Amino acid sequence: MAIETRYARSGDLSIAYQVVGGGPVDLVVVPGWVSHVEHAWEEPDVAAFLRRLAAFSRLILLDRRGTGLSDRVARLPNLEERMDDVRAVLDAAGVSRAALLGISEGGPMCTLFAASHPERTSALILCNTFARLVNEPGYSAGHPRERFDPFVERVVEGWGRGSAAALFAPSQADDPTFRERWSRYERLSVSPGGIRTLLGALPDTDVRDVLPSVRVPTLVLHRAQDRVVPAAAGRYLAEHIEGARYVELPGADHFAWTGDPEPILRAVQEFLTGETPPAVAERDRVLATVLFTDLTDSTALVARLGDRRWSEVLASYHAILRREVARFGGREVDTAGDGFLAAFDGPARAIRCACAARDGVSRLGVALRAGLHTGECLLVGDKVTGLAVHVGARIAASAPGGEVRVSRTVKELVAGSGLRFSDRGEHALKGVPETWQLFAVET
Repeated sequence: MAIETRYARSGDLSIAYQVVGGGPVDLVVVPGWVSHVEHAWEEPDVAAFLRRLAAFSRLILLDRRGTGLSDRVARLPNLEERMDDVRAVLDAAGVSRAALLGISEGGPMCTLFAASHPERTSALILCNTFARLVNEPGYSAGHPRERFDPFVERVVEGWGRGSAAALFAPSQADDPTFRERWSRYERLSVSPGGIRTLLGALPDTDVRDVLPSVRVPTLVLHRAQDRVVPAAAGRYLAEHIEGARYVELPGADHFAWTGDPEPILRAVQEFLTGETPPAVAERDRVLATVLFTDLTDSTALVARLGDRRWSEVLASYHAILRREVARFGGREVDTAGDGFLAAFDGPARAIRCACAARDGVSRLGVALRAGLHTGECLLVGDKVTGLAVHVGARIAASAPGGEVRVSRTVKELVAGSGLRFSDRGEHALKGVPETWQLFAVET
């Protein structure tokens, strides 16, 4: 999917935006602290989330001033200036009226826009967001003020290394592949100094007085165990916007696209189109063997090899994987950095592919590790999702460099194939029920 990034003029600044899809509803997604309209499509979770939105809307994405591909700012932008950025993007895209989806820190600005420009706002959707984040007398739906400065320092100190994942996406925080991908997304979106500037606006951001003036259809979505923005903040929004519908969803992830995004996507689609998305058809579920690979100690490799040599190694690594996946009848599903996901209709071919790729990659002077699991997968476009995919990712994360590791299910399915295995014992896989017995392929 080729997507063009364009620029809208907002005062003296250029605001990057994209228009995707051709559905009947114009929908503007206003992100929180982190965004990069081009790299978002290389981050699997974000891309899958956006593709689903674009399936039923004409989706308009933007990088707020100071982030992503938009112009940087030397001072803290106020809500009015950020609101002007949305208006500039709507004008540039030729959109007279659109629904707004404000996620996290993008919510207050969307709320102000909806109240100030109802003629340009068809609906307002607020997800994991707030009217005010910091408590004060008479308001206790946020966080105590004394916790805010340590929160900022924690985020800034670990910026670009993915350490904030434990707070923002706890369901995937222990997955090293996810952390590495997210580290890059952070670095491309904004610098440590930039995120400090943007976070500095939060204690004074307060749109409580604006809420009674919102007169457009409003949906408030919030995950119950969100630790970044308490669910009480979402309930406060719904209670103070006339006619707002509030839906509290299970989960602790602050990012809308991690954890289980399906309830959020279904609620948004139903709210905007009036149609309940159909349940997943049985034909959209298939049994598949998923293969995850990545390179061990890739961060240290980048530091040792340098960016140029690392890019060459990464290109060769991907070429080897694609060659072997094609040779063994698999299908490439996704890549992100040195993470690679492929799917096969037979586990023995998937194992032999993994071993061949490992041996080929070793000649580059780097170590590949792989994880395989067979289970029912959900087809979403050209992607595969479901518990089996998460299990495969966790198995890969548990393996040392140079090892192809499989679940008991895979081992049992290839009985009689001549493949041999060594028992690696029982493992608890993050976010997956029970313990799993894993095996290493012997070659």
